[in-house]
Amino acid sequence: MPVAIITGASKGLGRALAEALGARGWDLVLDARGADALKETAEAVGRHGTRVVALPGDVTDGGHRTELVTAAGRLGGADLLVSNASALGAEPLVRLAELSTEGLRRVLEVNVVAALGLAQEALPLLQASPAGTVIAVSSDAAAEAYETWGGYGASKAALDQLAAVLGVEEPGLRVWAVDPGDMATDLYAAAVPDDDAPRPAPADVVPAFLRLLDERPASGRYAAPSLLRAR
Repeated sequence: MPVAIITGASKGLGRALAEALGARGWDLVLDARGADALKETAEAVGRHGTRVVALPGDVTDGGHRTELVTAAGRLGGADLLVSNASALGAEPLVRLAELSTEGLRRVLEVNVVAALGLAQEALPLLQASPAGTVIAVSSDAAAEAYETWGGYGASKAALDQLAAVLGVEEPGLRVWAVDPGDMATDLYAAAVPDDDAPRPAPADVVPAFLRLLDERPASGRYAAPSLLRAR
């Protein structure tokens, strides 16, 4: 069975993607900071009969990243790495004039540095897979200038560039930066708590990710809404 490592997998998009891959027979290594929520997700995904290893921890911890990759190796390797764990830098979001440098460092550590560190750690397993794939979960804030989204958007823009260069440097892999579009998630609620406009559930966005895995287009940046409209 193929094996995926998914960070930020206890809820939102990470959980929805884990459930979809589990239903397809993937074995999974799941990460999140919240141990209880992660355990509940692992139990739900495990009902599909797939093997699930749930490892609570912080992706900025190099030892934790090693644990994730080691667990994947014990399941047979790593065919897919999804860097989904994200930090905002401030909750709720604030204008750049108010964003603390500590908050900016945190968002860069989680969204960029940890994502690269995990990719480096997993690279030998991904290179050994005939379908080795890296998905960096991006945002439209990486490409558009939205008030209060400066720190988060800057981190996602940096993540996009890392994914683009990794795709060039590792032509044997597929490396996709994927903008999932608007979603109803706890992360968005924390970012903009006063915005109660309806948004798609993460499960409604997952088919775009599955389409990429099925069709395996060239490495690059993709937007989930466009992938869904083109189906």
